[in-house]
Amino acid sequence: MEEAKKILSKKNCIRIRGANEHNLKNVDVDIPRDALVVFTGLSGSGKSSLAFDTIYAEGQRRYMESLSSYARQFLGQMEKPNVEKIEGLSPAISIDQKSTNRNPRSTVGTVTEIYDYFRLLYARIGIPHCPNCGKEIKKQSVDQMVDQIMALPEGTRLQLLAPVVRGRKGRHEKVLERAARSGYVRVRIDGNLYELAENIQLDKNIKHNIEIVVDRLIVKPGIERRLTDSIENVLNLSEGLLFVERVGSDEEMLTFSQSFSCPDCGVSIDEIEPRSFSFNNPFGACPECYGLGYKMEFDSDLMIPDRTLSINQGAITVLGWQSCQQPGSFANAILQALAEEYHFDLDTPFGEYPQKIQDILLHGTGGKEVLVYYEGQRGKGQYPIAFEGLIRNVERRYRETGSDATKQEYETFMRITPCRLCKGQRLKKEALAVTVCGKNIYEITSMFIGELSQFLQDMKLTAQQELIGSQILKEIRARVGFLIDVGLDYLSLSRATGTLSGGEAQRIRLATQIGSGLVGVCYILDEPSIGLHQRDNDKLLATLKNLRDLGNTLIVVEHDEDTMRAADYIVDVGPGAGSHGGQIVASGTVEEIMNTPESITGQYLSGAKKIPVPETRRKPTGWLTVRSAEENNLKKIDVKFPLGVFTCVTGVSGSGKSSLVNEILYKHLARDLNRARCIPGKHAGIDGIEQLDKVIAIDQSPIGRTPRSNPATYTGVFDMIRDLFASTSDAKAKGYKKGRFSFNVKGGRCEACGGDGIIKIEMHFLPDVYVPCEVCGGKRYNRETLDVKYKGKSIYDVLDMTVEEALTFFENVPSIQRKIQTLYDVGLSYVKLGQPSTELSGGEAQRIKLAAELSRRSTGRTIYILDEPTTGLHFADVQKLIEILHRLAEGGNTVVVIEHNLDVIKTADYLIDIGPEGGMRGGTVIAKGTPEEVAKNPASYTGYYVKKMLKS
Repeated sequence: MEEAKKILSKKNCIRIRGANEHNLKNVDVDIPRDALVVFTGLSGSGKSSLAFDTIYAEGQRRYMESLSSYARQFLGQMEKPNVEKIEGLSPAISIDQKSTNRNPRSTVGTVTEIYDYFRLLYARIGIPHCPNCGKEIKKQSVDQMVDQIMALPEGTRLQLLAPVVRGRKGRHEKVLERAARSGYVRVRIDGNLYELAENIQLDKNIKHNIEIVVDRLIVKPGIERRLTDSIENVLNLSEGLLFVERVGSDEEMLTFSQSFSCPDCGVSIDEIEPRSFSFNNPFGACPECYGLGYKMEFDSDLMIPDRTLSINQGAITVLGWQSCQQPGSFANAILQALAEEYHFDLDTPFGEYPQKIQDILLHGTGGKEVLVYYEGQRGKGQYPIAFEGLIRNVERRYRETGSDATKQEYETFMRITPCRLCKGQRLKKEALAVTVCGKNIYEITSMFIGELSQFLQDMKLTAQQELIGSQILKEIRARVGFLIDVGLDYLSLSRATGTLSGGEAQRIRLATQIGSGLVGVCYILDEPSIGLHQRDNDKLLATLKNLRDLGNTLIVVEHDEDTMRAADYIVDVGPGAGSHGGQIVASGTVEEIMNTPESITGQYLSGAKKIPVPETRRKPTGWLTVRSAEENNLKKIDVKFPLGVFTCVTGVSGSGKSSLVNEILYKHLARDLNRARCIPGKHAGIDGIEQLDKVIAIDQSPIGRTPRSNPATYTGVFDMIRDLFASTSDAKAKGYKKGRFSFNVKGGRCEACGGDGIIKIEMHFLPDVYVPCEVCGGKRYNRETLDVKYKGKSIYDVLDMTVEEALTFFENVPSIQRKIQTLYDVGLSYVKLGQPSTELSGGEAQRIKLAAELSRRSTGRTIYILDEPTTGLHFADVQKLIEILHRLAEGGNTVVVIEHNLDVIKTADYLIDIGPEGGMRGGTVIAKGTPEEVAKNPASYTGYYVKKMLKS
């Protein structure tokens, strides 16, 4: 402890006394300032309660208190955390995972503000081109035009031409007459020279180009005055355009424009401003998709998912047309009429119809009417109907329906397609025609950040562009450099923030914070290493140390071993989770934590405890082959997934793991096995699906969106508990059925709070206050229901039990005990059965889903897909998770996991390593086989790190 005391005495520190937020038990702790401090401990032990709900909340609240009451009324009131006192606190900035902007208009470029600098750069030094013909457009003053002409070799013979008619049909007699009256002698029509005194007859059905010859000159000193007057005359005649022809020379004509307009097409563009490049502003956004880059459109593949079926067998599944196979329905009558008119059969598989018939069914008869014979409740008759086609019909129904539920149902038949006008580039064509170094703003923002950095270094600008843009480029280069420092060189600036993982979004915000260069701030981060390969961890740690060295305090809630070893100070919260946690088990340097026997973290760090490598690896029972996968950056690869074993898909961030597993494998299997409506990523097909019967993706999304959903309702154990209460003698005597014990329906619940147990009171200028319902006292049920007891406990008492307590309480009811046992097995002994789903972390939600799967009887033909299940898990929890995954595989099921955690990777039966790098330099299979085989592969980064784990 001597070393830790030295740190705390040497530097001033943040002193926390009497913290009781959530499960914290009157915690006293000192944290050094201007240091990298890691908070660690089991999932649910109280790390986040201490870091975010105590330190951050108080830092934020004190800063708000310093503002005027006028400013505070707009910001809302901050709750005071349950803590006696905190001394030495700096203003706190939280960089967590939840605050990612899911708005489709938000991109990596806009969040980091790099896009704003690019907009400014393009507005100031961009070179505009004609959006039609691609010719460079320049805006020039008369003096510039004179200077450019005088720069031609002396003795050059010139004709100054005023283009008065460009590509227009007609005789144009008036134009010629006016020119003659103005004293001009010659005119050039369609490339031929005429005297205006001649009788010129033009064909009115042909497009003509007419240029008046205003002056003929020889370049020599002293003609500047005459040249200026002549140019002004030309510009007056031709609305700002001037053609200069070099007589007797084969060189092409010089074109000058006084405005931003194309001399060939006549297209003029507005003055270029930064807003012209914003897809969130009507001045720059594509008018078709309003700057989103895509549109939601009905997709025939989702409306008719199985084209081997005939219409009478139910090929058309879209809403409103499911009845078309039933004789007597109006939809069937329309299709019968079309079949008669166009000679096709409703019993033929849809895929075997000629293209013409498919087009008629999907896009309509083009206004041609067909006679529909229909017999309804009001009689029968024939109606002439011009069939509009399935797609237009459902589009109209979608527009006209007032029901949100129906709209949502229709949206399952739609898919996102790039906008036809801007091809997904989001901007007007005029903005896309402006270039810097030959690239438009969309091309620059679509580059991977690693490539972009190289491009910015190699940029060749003119002296004037360099002068104007140097300051802007300096800012852009610095910010792009920060993104590379946090290991995000495989992203592009045009990537939507909604598609980023929690760790990626956090590292982007971290890069933005480094750019701001603040000093004396307390940064609080929540697992920034999520989704980061071991190889890139060093970059992230260097960034964190850089922030610390500027003079900031960093508090990082983290389970990653590398981060702990790099920390100046560690606070281990525990010893258990939930009610068993909330105390400081150990605090000090890494060595001191390792020497504390009570610290589970210390035992794992010192190697006293470790996750064992399995003695043997399971052998595959079959193979699933993905053919020619080329979604995103995948390079047409064939990948074989073994069945009946636990497989890990590994690789550096951005290498293509999620594209392969989530976009192709999961979506294809969900469509074919679970009949889900989704379109898989680009690939040729998957062989071997017949060996599986269902696919289940277990992610970290919440198990429910409202406080009404909880672990008991999700796992189905609450139904059994309600049956048990309904079978008690008390319930039978009162005539109560199981519905009486539900807090979601009228009858047994407390009607004052609607079964919520809390009432929301809205306050003006203050945050909403939640108070326990005074009628039921927060118990959710009315008195009569609570009088029914089982073994002396009411239904509320059972919901208030932790999993551990419930396990012993229901030990004599095997069906209930089995379900609760699985919750206990996945390490959730501390969670209450009735804990609202909104209070559960992502890792806890995922383990509840795993428990629900474990409690079901296995068929042995299920494939489970998990994406980074170790997020938010401590070493001890990871060990439990690995045991569960192996239990799933033991039953003959297939488990496919995307993972960076080396403890999970080393225990897998089979690895598929994708790489070698992120972005365009990834997308190929580098290594495959058992962890021992991959460790021998020198090309695999994962193999290099796994080798160390296997040795230790």
